[in-house]
Amino acid sequence: MTTWNPMPLRNSIMKILSKRHGIILDDELGRALKKETGGVPSEGELNAALLELEINGLVHVSQITKTKRRIEVIGEGHEFLAVDED
Repeated sequence: MTTWNPMPLRNSIMKILSKRHGIILDDELGRALKKETGGVPSEGELNAALLELEINGLVHVSQITKTKRRIEVIGEGHEFLAVDED
């Protein structure tokens, strides 16, 4: 990210998701972050923030195509199981 922002990246992501009714594509998220924060996070920073949000059970990231991902907020009463979890 080129400029310092007092709000953590994961909080900015959640704020953008709430404005988009809980669903966004990763390329749209990049454009929204640029507009919101004034800078674009590196791919590593974005992946780390999304991984942290997913581990904490706040979002689910699913692969649509080889280069496109869908990020959605996990609502109350919803869970996503990992591979081989029953």
